[in-house]
Amino acid sequence: MFVTLQNIDPDKGMILLINKPLRWTSFDVINKLKYEIRNLTSQKKFKIGHAGTLDPLAEGLLIVCIGKYTKKIPEFQNFNKKYKGTIILGATTKSYDLEYEPENFCSYNTINVEYVKNVFREFIGNTLQTPPVFSAVKIKGKSAFEYARRGEVVEIKPKEISIYSLEILRFALPEIDFEICCSKGTYIRSLVRDIGEKLGCGAYLKSLQRTAIGDFKLKDALDITPLLSEFKPVNPERKKKRFEL
Repeated sequence: MFVTLQNIDPDKGMILLINKPLRWTSFDVINKLKYEIRNLTSQKKFKIGHAGTLDPLAEGLLIVCIGKYTKKIPEFQNFNKKYKGTIILGATTKSYDLEYEPENFCSYNTINVEYVKNVFREFIGNTLQTPPVFSAVKIKGKSAFEYARRGEVVEIKPKEISIYSLEILRFALPEIDFEICCSKGTYIRSLVRDIGEKLGCGAYLKSLQRTAIGDFKLKDALDITPLLSEFKPVNPERKKKRFEL
């Protein structure tokens, strides 16, 4: 069941396709929607969750499930994902993206498009991937990034993933635009790190956008900022306490 603002009803349950903005956490999206739906419906308690985290520095499709549709979350999480992104060659970062400053600079002058295509092909299929140290992977009850930000070294076990397609969309060194279809649990940041190692020049992720989860498409998603501005609080006095966007 897909909904618009005109028929939001937590009792009946619903699925919202949201275009998560850059620098928002997936939890930010859930928190703001929960707050606004409470204002709209006067309903204090209802279930709400998302079907697959996006990093703060990634944007794109987030499936939000409300009410009885939260039972669908495990099913949606198992769907394959599609992403578009941009790789920067010739440097690395601690987080494998732009959360940290580039370092370990290296020449990429000998890299050509055919070489990159060949390296991309090596990643197609089933493989073991080690998640980033700056990630939400749980280690002894804590997220890996909590250890990383304290400078503590911990072992992160590799996980099996599948990459079904990996294609170059634009080749303009040091940037490479790509498109990928992969299984759940795939960290694109880790893939980019591994690509950089294979190329011998290092690489990090400049940008990432999730474009599909199974048959759910980003083109059908709602932009959350105008979506929230259309919600009207039940109690006008509470409007003053709305989240600042």
